[in-house]
Amino acid sequence: MRPRRQTGLHAAGKCLTAALAIAALCGTGCAARQTPEKPALSAEEAAGDEANDDGRMRFDPVEVFPGPDDEIALSELNPDELAAMGKAAFAAGDFEKSAKAWGRLADVWPDLPEAPNASFQAGLALERLSRHEDAGNRFAAVANAASGQGTALQAAFHLAAALYHLEDYERAERLLRTITERRDLERDEILMAAVQHAVCLVELGRLDEAEHGFQRALNFWRAHKNEEDFDLYLPAQAQFFLGEIGRIRFEDVSLDASQDEAALANALERKCRLLLDAQEHYLTAIRMNHPHWSTSAGYRVGALYERLYDDMLAAKPPEGLSEEEAAVYRQELLARIRILVTKALPIYEQTLAAAERTGTTSPFVDKARAGLERLRTILTSDDGDAAPDSGGRDLPEKPDKTDAPASSESEANPTDDSRAEPLPAASAAPATEVQI
Repeated sequence: MRPRRQTGLHAAGKCLTAALAIAALCGTGCAARQTPEKPALSAEEAAGDEANDDGRMRFDPVEVFPGPDDEIALSELNPDELAAMGKAAFAAGDFEKSAKAWGRLADVWPDLPEAPNASFQAGLALERLSRHEDAGNRFAAVANAASGQGTALQAAFHLAAALYHLEDYERAERLLRTITERRDLERDEILMAAVQHAVCLVELGRLDEAEHGFQRALNFWRAHKNEEDFDLYLPAQAQFFLGEIGRIRFEDVSLDASQDEAALANALERKCRLLLDAQEHYLTAIRMNHPHWSTSAGYRVGALYERLYDDMLAAKPPEGLSEEEAAVYRQELLARIRILVTKALPIYEQTLAAAERTGTTSPFVDKARAGLERLRTILTSDDGDAAPDSGGRDLPEKPDKTDAPASSESEANPTDDSRAEPLPAASAAPATEVQI
């Protein structure tokens, strides 16, 4: 056990006493020295600078205030006690206290062998508080993407996650690429680096590279899944993001009925083909039965049909139609695309049922609930219109995209091994065509 350090208040008191003694000595010693003549003091200045009869100078009182109670308590602890406090606070969910304890150990005793792990643990606690910049600084002090092992390698993964949350995708991609180029990693680390690197490529709009990255990661997983106890989070994430790539491409195809008939038919065929490609990857993610990615993929399948409905409804009508003909065209279009609503609605219902059954909560579950309400409104509406979801390239929330699975050194909660039951639609063969 290391000796206790003096409290900040006690040390400050000693410093103040010494300073006053030195000042008093200077006051008496300087009286015998030759000094230049000073201007006469005003009456007010003279009144405030009186001296005692014994010749000592009088100083204004100095007040010393202690810091917060928790800082005083931490200042009294040695490294072993700070480590014990950091672990206990993290286990109890008090991440603020854990971050302070580990951070003090790392900052006050940087030369101790325990200091790198202390900085890493402080980063984990700050990560739980979503203080990603502070967490990244702690991880950066330890991370070694090129050759680090143990804590140094785990810190590199978490630093990449912090950069991702800060939307610094380029730095995160470079860091993860460095890890993927190594040849001395464990299999789970190889899979983690490959999937997370590909996620960053999606954010950077490098879809072809990302697609190849996810496929390579999945091929690696399939080749070794019987030899290695992989967590399903990463392969399910890879399948989901392959669906995301297809969805982005699907949304990029615009429909314009004012074009000639052949051009519109080609655009619609391409859009539907991309929908089916994306759907296939989402269904594969669902079948992997990871609670988060299953419900997220379920929402996305329903949203694909809802988006196609919105795009077709928003397409410009053919040119040259009178007002009456345009109204007839819209009614005919609504009748034909109603099937897209009837496809999406049960998928949302099944997704919400699966989320309730597994206790899964996420922004995608909330979006599925909002989508379900909107589609029910459309089915009861005469004009088939209702405010659509914001759509766009809304990728999964940040904490779900690059979180590294807990490691033995992270003090994080163990990976949840619960498995969701498959969605009812997941066991059916994917559709081979979109009927409109």
